[in-house]
Amino acid sequence: MKKALPIGKLDSDILKKLIFDNIIFKRDEVLTGPGIGEDCAVLDFGELECVTSTDPITASVNDIGRLSIHISCNDIASNGVEPVAILLTVLLPEGTTEDDIAKIMHQAAHAAELSKVQIAGGHTEITRAVNQPVICSTAFGRSPRGGSQSAGDMQKGDLIFVTKALALEGTGIIASEKGAELVRQGFLTEAERSEAAAMLDKVSVVAEGVAAGRVGTHGMHDITEGGVLGGVWEMCNIAGCGAMLCEENMPLAPVTKKLAEHFGFNPLRMISSGSMLIVAAPDKKAELTEALKKEGVELTCIGEIGGKGEKVTMLARDGSLSEVAPPSADEIYRVIG
Repeated sequence: MKKALPIGKLDSDILKKLIFDNIIFKRDEVLTGPGIGEDCAVLDFGELECVTSTDPITASVNDIGRLSIHISCNDIASNGVEPVAILLTVLLPEGTTEDDIAKIMHQAAHAAELSKVQIAGGHTEITRAVNQPVICSTAFGRSPRGGSQSAGDMQKGDLIFVTKALALEGTGIIASEKGAELVRQGFLTEAERSEAAAMLDKVSVVAEGVAAGRVGTHGMHDITEGGVLGGVWEMCNIAGCGAMLCEENMPLAPVTKKLAEHFGFNPLRMISSGSMLIVAAPDKKAELTEALKKEGVELTCIGEIGGKGEKVTMLARDGSLSEVAPPSADEIYRVIG
């Protein structure tokens, strides 16, 4: 009997073997196609490039509308490009009411307004194929030809930064799905629950992505499933280089640490939309910090890019050094199933 695959993104080896290796036909207009760690496809539109990305929302129900906008727009911003339009495919289970749809679309419309992106179309249906709402969103941006930024430009000695705090989205999802229960149990205070839930208001990285793009980077990556460790591994896989990370420097909110201890998850492996990985030359640090400060975004240096063929490693708080493994099923599924 064949072994069933685990919940979450396919691991890198299976993704390559079953998906990428079966994509045979190629066109010259596709400048950047599918690859491990590639957030976006880039298409040749003459003097301009079309930058596009697609993603599903499957882990959260209560905030699915707004997350569906942010997750794909964030990918566009990771190329240093402003998103302009988005398509939504909304699949809803039997029993869905008009009020349910209105709530989802109100969230999506508000998030689109904040991100300055237009919902340009899509598809909505009620189907027995799902047992909870699922939204697949596809966002589009544009840039001058050659203006899209890629992790393929990373060089030894580049600094690795993250914005805001890590595990923002995961913490917010837990608060949204389980917060009331945790307050009743006395594990969280109402203030802590509110703080954690409010993290879902911070999951857009469009502002910092566009601002960093103006400064110039050697690649960015929206930290989604697999967390910051998975994101760094994917970026290094693109460039064929290593990295040295410092666990002590990883920015985590106190409520995230509290939830991690309670549920036994690793926040460095948890979905972290709202935090952008930015790799830049050391001489860009001051300019990058100032540009993001103007956007009200905190920037933290968590490590340095290594040489070609080296491993991705992390220095732990206890002084031990370990190799960072490729991303696998996200830690959020330990909590919400």
